[in-house]
Amino acid sequence: MMPPGARSDVPAIAVEGLTKQFGDKLAVEDLSFQVQPGTFFGFLGPNGAGKSTTMQMLAGLMRPTRGSIRIAGLDVAREPLAVKGLLGIVPEELPLYDRLTGEEYLDLAARLYGLSRSAGRQRAEELLQFLDLAQSRATLVADYSMGMKKKLALAAALIHDPRLLLLDEPLNGVDPISARVVSDLLRKLAARGTTVFFTSHVLDVVERLCDEVGIIHQGRLVAQGTIAAIRASQDDARLEDAFLALVSADVSRGDLSWVT
Repeated sequence: MMPPGARSDVPAIAVEGLTKQFGDKLAVEDLSFQVQPGTFFGFLGPNGAGKSTTMQMLAGLMRPTRGSIRIAGLDVAREPLAVKGLLGIVPEELPLYDRLTGEEYLDLAARLYGLSRSAGRQRAEELLQFLDLAQSRATLVADYSMGMKKKLALAAALIHDPRLLLLDEPLNGVDPISARVVSDLLRKLAARGTTVFFTSHVLDVVERLCDEVGIIHQGRLVAQGTIAAIRASQDDARLEDAFLALVSADVSRGDLSWVT
């Protein structure tokens, strides 16, 4: 059920003048963009560009210095609980409960999102099977590999069928087979109307998965559009080359003295 006030006829994400300052440092500066429902959106930028800070503000986990964020028409600052009910989040740093088993962790996630015990168990079982975690259901999360933890975090993010997924480097550490399974699942979710907001440094993956990208550099949005439009803006360069040009990256650094 859609939370009161949430709308399906407005942008999934609408950001206006978003700014985050830490002391003298502007991590995000005057960021404005929209993402339409059902879009697989890649949010790209070099290390330290402001991607994770932006994602934390979108999720309501960090208060902006100024600016506004609306998720499906809901103001994140004014209606944080209603917004969180729409979201599934996989942060880059995974705050999982190590002393729970995988199955217990998904049961907790389902209950926090208000699912009935029977519905939570059914969805948890389906997700454990789909993500190849069923054999590790009774294993403590502390004993999971990094890839298994990423898949468990994704399962927890999906268990309540969110309208918006915020995924920060979700495929890092995941084996190639599971990465393909997860990628195919995310595309299917986007096709049925779920909005996917996705950060990754692997531009080949972004080019294969995303409908649209935004590129952030030094806290400011320097480009937004379809993959084709971004490439066309840089003389039909590959996405990687277009990205490097847009963030003015100098990759001609010569050689190390001991590499011949």
